[in-house]
This record gives sequence, C-alpha cells and structure tokens, in this order.
Amino acid sequence: MSEPPLHILWRDEHLVAVYKPAGWLVHRTGLDAGETRFVLQTLRDQLQQRVHPVHRLDKGTCGVLLMALHPEAARRVGESFERHEVRKRYLALVRGWAPAEAEVDHPLRPDDAPPDAPAQPAQTRFRRLARLELQGPGAPADPRYPSSRASLVEAWPLTGRRHQIRRHLKHLAHPILGDATHGKGPVNRWWAEQLGQQRLWLHAAELALPHPFSGEWLRLDSGLALEWGARTALAQTGPGSDWQRCLGPLPWCAGDMPPTPAPDTMEAFRPLT
Repeated sequence: MSEPPLHILWRDEHLVAVYKPAGWLVHRTGLDAGETRFVLQTLRDQLQQRVHPVHRLDKGTCGVLLMALHPEAARRVGESFERHEVRKRYLALVRGWAPAEAEVDHPLRPDDAPPDAPAQPAQTRFRRLARLELQGPGAPADPRYPSSRASLVEAWPLTGRRHQIRRHLKHLAHPILGDATHGKGPVNRWWAEQLGQQRLWLHAAELALPHPFSGEWLRLDSGLALEWGARTALAQTGPGSDWQRCLGPLPWCAGDMPPTPAPDTMEAFRPLT
C-alpha cells in the first residue's frame, strides 16, 4: 500500500518545507534494511522533480524538514548552516520535572568516533513549558518513586551535533520519553501506554533562516506542534495543574491541530555566555 502524500508546509521555486512524520527516514542509508518510508523518495515522486536534502531529522523525530529544489539552493542553504545562521526550535516530552530554564554547554563526541577522538563544542538552551505528575492505579512508571513525572520543554540547539538534544537532556538527567538509547525501557513502555503511542517524543517545531536568494528572513513553523496523542495523560490531571493550564485547551490528537503562530523566540538564540 502506498503512503499518503507528505504535508507541504511552504514552497517556492527554490525550497520546499514538509512535515516529516515520526518513523520516517529522511533518505536511504546503509543501515536502512527493511525500511520502506523515505521522505526524499516520497517527495520526489509527489512533486515529480528532484529534491535535495539540506539537513536531517532522526527517524523518530517529527516536524519541519527543509529540502532544496535545485543544487544551487542546496549549496546556499548548506552555507547558511555552516555559518550558523539557521535557528531551530524543538519540543520534547521528558522524564521528571525539568528545571525552569537550563543552558547546557557540554561537548559531545560523535557516536561513531573512536574513544580518543576529541569532543566537539555543543550548546543547547532549554525552557520548561509545563509539568505533569501522575498517581494512582498503574503508577508509578519507576517503582523507586511514589509518582510518575514528566515535563514539556522547548529546546534551542545553538550547535548542530548529532543527537545533541537527546544527549544534552540525558546530561540533565531528563531523557526524552521514548528514547531507547538514553532512557529506560520500562519507563518508556509505561509512558507509551499512557500516551497511546510508542515513539520518540521529540518534535521539530520551527526552522528559521535567511532565504538563500532574497535574503529575507524565512520562518517555517510546523503548524502541528502539539499533534501528539496525550489524551490519557491530560485526562488524569486536575483542572488547575500546570500541564492542564498550558495544554488543556488544545486538541491533542493527530490531524486535528489547526495551525497556530509560534511565539517570538528569537531572543532564545542569543549566544551562551
């Protein structure tokens, strides 16, 4: 059975931005045995023209993905990434009650690098948006604690290391729910049951960069930043809870979240000092 068309968020003659679903690879790799869903191939067939990747999202991550429509556009966007002109904002559901704000300046060694390879500078800024605590039958996820806690956080990576957000949240002791590498299997499975989905709860909500030809600031928002199916978790919170105040009015189910403007978060991209 063929996959449905990818949702196009924005397009001109040079670039196209799509909503990448969770569970899709951006393109074929040497490690994709058994995979059948690739954004690059699907979008090429959908648009009936070649497309060129300019960045990537992990298989488990959903949200804004930008592609170039010709080689010169790809080259210019690549230069913007190299000059650190591209700004990205993510949302993540994490284990525990994350701090209200955090700035992580923690160098990372590439996953496939030898043990003696030098770590590369890596910086991420985080802000907690909401907290959730579940008690009662079936809780907690971890028997060492009396309840199960989670937080919704925003993340602004100031550098572009692989798995940077996942590894920096692990560094803060608040791994992303569903992260099989940096989290705990029993906890991830418990939350998957509560949230109704087994996945990595990381969402690429926004991508901003200067347009490679006009120079005007281009801001691409997913429009579906809260499409995650968290009805079960929300149903177990009181009307005055931090989580309910932040997210309660929004319809948390895939496909029915209307586009909403993102808050102005440019201040969050100031350099770490």
